[in-house]
Amino acid sequence: MARARRLRVVVEADGGARGNPGPAGWGAVVREAATGEVLVELGESIGVATNNVAEYRGLIAGLQRAAELGAVEVEVRMDSRLVVEQMSGRWQIKNPGLRPLAAQAASLVSRFESVRFTWVPREQNQAADALANAAMDAAAAGVKPDVSQDALLPPGAQEGHPPDTSRREPRPPAPSGAASAPPKRWMPPPETGAARLLLVRHASTTLTEQRRYSGRGDVPLSPEGEAQATATAQRIAAMLARSGGASSPVVVTSPLTRCRRTAQVIADRIDASVLVEDALTECDFGAWEGLTFAEVRQVWPEELDAWLASPQVAPPGGESFAQVAARVAPAIARLTAEYAGRVVVVVTHVTPIKLVLRDALQATDALLHRLYLDAGGISVVDYWPDGGVAVRTVNDTAHLAG
Repeated sequence: MARARRLRVVVEADGGARGNPGPAGWGAVVREAATGEVLVELGESIGVATNNVAEYRGLIAGLQRAAELGAVEVEVRMDSRLVVEQMSGRWQIKNPGLRPLAAQAASLVSRFESVRFTWVPREQNQAADALANAAMDAAAAGVKPDVSQDALLPPGAQEGHPPDTSRREPRPPAPSGAASAPPKRWMPPPETGAARLLLVRHASTTLTEQRRYSGRGDVPLSPEGEAQATATAQRIAAMLARSGGASSPVVVTSPLTRCRRTAQVIADRIDASVLVEDALTECDFGAWEGLTFAEVRQVWPEELDAWLASPQVAPPGGESFAQVAARVAPAIARLTAEYAGRVVVVVTHVTPIKLVLRDALQATDALLHRLYLDAGGISVVDYWPDGGVAVRTVNDTAHLAG
């Protein structure tokens, strides 16, 4: 595969509270360092907290998204002298309430080759400040904020009803020469020019059928799984035929046996080559491997609740969803860039597919626990070179009926 581009980013983060403590929120912007292009914008209200807690939360969110994008070098810009000095190691963290947040931020820092913290005046941190204020405004209005990488329109703002901007600074203009944000479309997207990813969950295994956590354990397909793989291959061949055929489709798979076998059955049916991508392997469930949800609940109730509450939390001895996202997102970016205009069948697992769909839909982390994906199910996502994304199908299982 083509060598991945070394991504350098600037993370702008801020947080605030109306009262100290009081209703609080944070904002974060991730920009490409070379161009100033906005890659991600985030904002969230966090209930009652202090300014410093909110600032740390914004920093953590920005670093997390930078990691998910595959950044190797990061410059953090904040107008919080306290956070910058503490994360740079020059000031002690005396407040015990900030120590866990600083530790979480430090853990994220360790994922990058280099991270530099820079203090900036407040007027140079307006974008992150505006996102934090938008989140607090939304919480005060009792609605969920709608802040995404290409829109800062506050929640509930509709045509003819301008938002209240009394507590927000305007979004600063993009630097000269910065690329435009990915386009928004309402009409049906074009059928050509995109890399079309057919996201296939591997066919069934005995652990799948028993509804057990199946991560890095290398189990084969069951007899039912072999039949599912054949049916899935036939469905994909029919999809390609209906679209007029595909120019040299390729099949990319997780290295685990259940995926490789499913991928090979598909590749044989559509006369395609198979490439193995290690980044697409399943989440490491650690001590929970091979257990049911009920068995985990009986032994690790607190750990399970924490895992369900945050993608930053890993099972004992395992891997968090955030860590999975940090390796999956760059792999998907490489595939969509390398195979623009072609069909790529991606055979992988539940967690990677959910993370891809979360990002494609710009959904919240709640999707990870609300979306069900069947063994052998197919989801279809198109990616255009201009940054446009269209989710066409989620968990199609018509070929498995009966």
